[in-house]
Amino acid sequence: MSAQVPSHLSDLPVYKQAIQIFTLSRSISSYLNQDLAYLYEDGKEDNNIYFSGDIVQQSESLAPEIINAELQRHSDKKHKHAASVRRLTNRLYRNCKRLETCNSNGKDYLPLLRRELKKFRQLQSTWMLTL
Repeated sequence: MSAQVPSHLSDLPVYKQAIQIFTLSRSISSYLNQDLAYLYEDGKEDNNIYFSGDIVQQSESLAPEIINAELQRHSDKKHKHAASVRRLTNRLYRNCKRLETCNSNGKDYLPLLRRELKKFRQLQSTWMLTL
């Protein structure tokens, strides 16, 4: 995410929303990790800790995929990256739903992330029409 983004791409509403989702998911994940990092008495860890890492990885991939779609010249390649954005968004939403059942106070922030994902989906559908 530290690479230079052309200015016309960084002004895209869908790109801005992707960055906002990444920031929010990273904050939520770090909050969840504090509660989920413990080990059970039998030495096993809470499986939900993996979902908290997944939301960060998936949200981190959104913006680069948007950039890749915008920079492609051929429409089939553009649509390939746009489909990847759709899959990432669906996985993110699913993982948020899974984390809402975990034993952490951070789960209270997950509906906020899901709301941002709903906004992103709306922006995404408009953006995909422009490709």
